[in-house]
Amino acid sequence: MTTDTQSQQVRRRPTSQTIFGGLVILLGVLLLLETTGVLDTSNLLTYLPSLFVLVALYALIASDFRNIVGPAIIILLAGGSQLVALGVLEFADLAPLWPVFVIVFGLSVVLARYRARVHTVADDYVSALAFFGGNEKRSTSQSFAGADLTALFGGTELDLRDAEIVNRPAHVSATAAFGGVDVVVPRDWNVRIDVIPVFGAAEDDRPRREEEHDEVDLVVTGFVAFGGVSVTE
Repeated sequence: MTTDTQSQQVRRRPTSQTIFGGLVILLGVLLLLETTGVLDTSNLLTYLPSLFVLVALYALIASDFRNIVGPAIIILLAGGSQLVALGVLEFADLAPLWPVFVIVFGLSVVLARYRARVHTVADDYVSALAFFGGNEKRSTSQSFAGADLTALFGGTELDLRDAEIVNRPAHVSATAAFGGVDVVVPRDWNVRIDVIPVFGAAEDDRPRREEEHDEVDLVVTGFVAFGGVSVTE
């Protein structure tokens, strides 16, 4: 099987942006049907907290359980809200459970050393999601094709200094909302940034060099709101 075929198969897998975007689209459709009076979706909107639980669970699994405290807090808050929305519990019933947040924080401190390790991957296409936490990956692929990086109220970093590109340019799609995405590249790479910033910034923070080759090695596209996307070396 050729490298191009392998990369295409990897690209067909659902990415973090695909899953999160799908959930946002579903929520928007339900709200539109409700506000326009086309269909009463109030019963479905009752289960809105469950969407946050699903996103948090995905973030927990996608980070290989290195990012624990953020998703765990979202799961607890959204899960409790769902029980209240269904009438299973009252808000007053949840008040005595506040020490659970202290326990979760303690677990995050105990597991900090493990979570701090950079996850090394050899895949030609990388997907990373940071949701109320951090995510760091280092690619060692010798035929790097691209990446899908999403940071929501958190930060994610992709280190490409040990990666090689066969078919130029490679493409990185970055989405940051109240968070940051950092792409670390070799000094001699020619990087083009086509990110749309809204109350945010998308910059190549590397120092300028006197000589640069014309061929583009990496294209960074995406969207950032109240955050930043940066390319560093």
